[in-house]
Amino acid sequence: MKSASVSHLVGDSADDASTLSQEVAFEMLSCRRRRYVIHCLKQRGGAVELRDLVTQVAAWENEVAPEVVTYEQRMRVYTALRQSHLPKLDDGGIVTFEEHRGTIALTDAAAELEVYLDVVPHEDIPWSKYYAGLGILSLGFVGTLWIGLPPFSFVAPLGGALLVTLLFTISAAFHVRYDRRMRLGGDSEPPVAEVEP
Repeated sequence: MKSASVSHLVGDSADDASTLSQEVAFEMLSCRRRRYVIHCLKQRGGAVELRDLVTQVAAWENEVAPEVVTYEQRMRVYTALRQSHLPKLDDGGIVTFEEHRGTIALTDAAAELEVYLDVVPHEDIPWSKYYAGLGILSLGFVGTLWIGLPPFSFVAPLGGALLVTLLFTISAAFHVRYDRRMRLGGDSEPPVAEVEP
């Protein structure tokens, strides 16, 4: 169900035919329901039947098990996916939606979305800002050690270096764990936060 408008969404030449533009990637990821679709497809190996996809998305949206999703919940999701979100993802080159067969599959271009996934809960700050702040604090700490201002003058240089290294190592370990939890297609439920452009 590819439309003629796909050429402006993905690369025009044969070499970059699967390259998504940043604008298109963020448009595809901007909607929670579309992220749920991608998450489900990634979890299930890249292809799924429409009825199974609808049930799983409805379960996530209503925070219930798939077995207890009601007919009304399913129909709301079905209508939105079939009329809007799946055609949009298909036009964007992220999925192939075979409406007559009722199947949806991820395309190779879907793997490129990972580059744009910086999922940030509303209460949190982006990791880039966190590391910038940690770097500034570390520089200030090392500067006061070097100048010898009390009470930092009592800290040995090796102890200060060890403390800074430990802070960055603990932060990086936590970041890796956080990224695994917030990744589309992971083992857990899909991340519900907004995607930051």
